[in-house]
Amino acid sequence: MNIVVALALGAVIGALLGLLGGGGSILAVPALVYVLGLGIEEAIPMSLLVVGIASAVGALPKVRAGQVQWRLAVVFSAAGIPATFIGSAIGRHLPQPVLLVGFAVVMVLAGIRMLQDNGGTGTACRVGDSGINWRRCASRSIPAGFLVGLLTGLFGVGGGFLIIPALVLMLGVEMPIAIGTSLLIIVANSLAGLLSHLSGTSIDWTIAAAFVGTAIVGSLLAGHLGTRLDTRRLQRWFAYLVFAVAAYVLIDTVAVSFL
Repeated sequence: MNIVVALALGAVIGALLGLLGGGGSILAVPALVYVLGLGIEEAIPMSLLVVGIASAVGALPKVRAGQVQWRLAVVFSAAGIPATFIGSAIGRHLPQPVLLVGFAVVMVLAGIRMLQDNGGTGTACRVGDSGINWRRCASRSIPAGFLVGLLTGLFGVGGGFLIIPALVLMLGVEMPIAIGTSLLIIVANSLAGLLSHLSGTSIDWTIAAAFVGTAIVGSLLAGHLGTRLDTRRLQRWFAYLVFAVAAYVLIDTVAVSFL
């Protein structure tokens, strides 16, 4: 039964990653903890494995279409990878209820981000047609990359809900390129986070393989369908789902821990 559930969950999370360039990872850990009954110490690396592979596959059509800003991906990843190890080290010293409450807070912030109307592409870091002014914008992109990496290591999230607004609003990247670039950053951070969590953690590789397999298929299919769908409306409804799951995590954690 767990295999069937893992197959279904992987398909959903992969599809969300392919459509939105992020977001699906925010549900991976709650799904593994509450639906499959895993402990959070096992759910986080499994989430990172699934999200990393699904994002890599979802990024392939974006790379072929030239919808990736490679320099931005390198800058965000260089800032984020060390932060994933820091986040992982912090997480090892926190009890599961604290991690779950923190994760619920991150989910609420992600949902709020998804509901915000960004309006258009920012221009603060652009200089005409010559691209990004790195001297002016390093002070924005490096801390943003570090924060995303920290959240990846601590909670097992990909961070697309932070990466995409940072790329679009702070650095003036167009949305299609921001989605492709976000997927590459998620791959790098997820790999680093997975490596930081593997020591001392056992993973059910059968469940992980089922989860990853359907996530790959879902990400590929959604990546091709994304151009035909109203992803803005989908993102809005997904935000409401994120709020509902966050509320459940908070209520359940408080009930189990304090009542």
